[in-house]
Amino acid sequence: MTFTISDRLKNVSGSAIREIFELLKSGDIISFAGGMPSAQTLPAKEIDDILNGIVSRYGAIECLQYESTFGKARLMQSLKPFLAEYKNLSAENENMIVLSGAQQCIDFACKTFVNKGDVVLVQNPTYLSVLQIVATYEGKCVGVNSSEDGLDIKDLEEKMRKHKPKLLYAVPTFSNPSSGEYTLQNRKAIAELTARHGVMVLEDDPYSEIRFEGEKLPPLKSFDTAGNIIYVASFSKIISPSLRVAVAVCDPAIIAKFNISKQSTDVCSSSLSQLIVSEFLQGDALKKHLANIIPAYRKKRDKMAECIKQHMPASFKCNAARGGMFLWGEFPDGRDLMPDFRKLIDKKVAFLPGTHFFAGGEGKNTMRLNFSNASPEQIEQGVRVMGEHFR
Repeated sequence: MTFTISDRLKNVSGSAIREIFELLKSGDIISFAGGMPSAQTLPAKEIDDILNGIVSRYGAIECLQYESTFGKARLMQSLKPFLAEYKNLSAENENMIVLSGAQQCIDFACKTFVNKGDVVLVQNPTYLSVLQIVATYEGKCVGVNSSEDGLDIKDLEEKMRKHKPKLLYAVPTFSNPSSGEYTLQNRKAIAELTARHGVMVLEDDPYSEIRFEGEKLPPLKSFDTAGNIIYVASFSKIISPSLRVAVAVCDPAIIAKFNISKQSTDVCSSSLSQLIVSEFLQGDALKKHLANIIPAYRKKRDKMAECIKQHMPASFKCNAARGGMFLWGEFPDGRDLMPDFRKLIDKKVAFLPGTHFFAGGEGKNTMRLNFSNASPEQIEQGVRVMGEHFR
């Protein structure tokens, strides 16, 4: 049968990461390509303890029935002290909504603000799923020049004036893929500039608790004077990605629109997942879990950086991530790493070519390397194979 696909999806390609996962199913490939938390440090026992007798504690309706679209009351109460302590944000029920992962927030922000042909500004490089979601709503992503210290404010203002964007997508703390961190001055400048130009901002913050060095910086949202910043915090990287729980904090008028979007998308987030996160946030379970994963990830980051210095050619330059789950590397301009990616798959090692993270498809000489999920032994072996290939 011949299918007539909507214009909206006709030219939208699949996620590079999801497609790469299909290549890696054999299980014998050392993968630096994904963005998964370490399988060895997932809080299995803690969640097993929470689940043990959970229906008896809360009752069948609380655990197994539909829930308010805005989110479970128990979780909302647990989120307030979490946001205050970890995110430096004050929130009330009227400006919060529980979502099925931060990616749902990106989807709802585009659904709410982006019309066909509208421009969304993104850091170059940016989270590749944003490029896919914006394309689904027939918008156009335009990259803003950036460094490890944040967005180029001059370039940001020039592109605001030129494109009249509906939205700016930003990951100020340990961004995916580059693991850069916007400076305090850069954050204040972005908040002031977007407010002055009337541009909505979506601030995605999944990694800020995974800090190895440096002082914690306040989110963009803490400098929001115009109500134009939508903030989303996810629990995928700091508890478990399979729970699919995130919280958005923004103006109540936007929360109302997100609520309508959620009603027609999945009605509500999983009651069981919300109860698990709620219990995890109570007491010291999250503190203990972070105290476990941060040194483990720091050790892996150091191991990968050491192996890169030892095995990769001197022409390969790599950042020194102060947190997060990735190292970002590049060869001199002119090299296209896609053929190298395919050859290294044959050698049972995978990285993610950086071109997938650029709004205009540039960055062919760059790559993202995930250090959180591989073992130190796999990091040693995989980087050595990469070094032999590239030398």
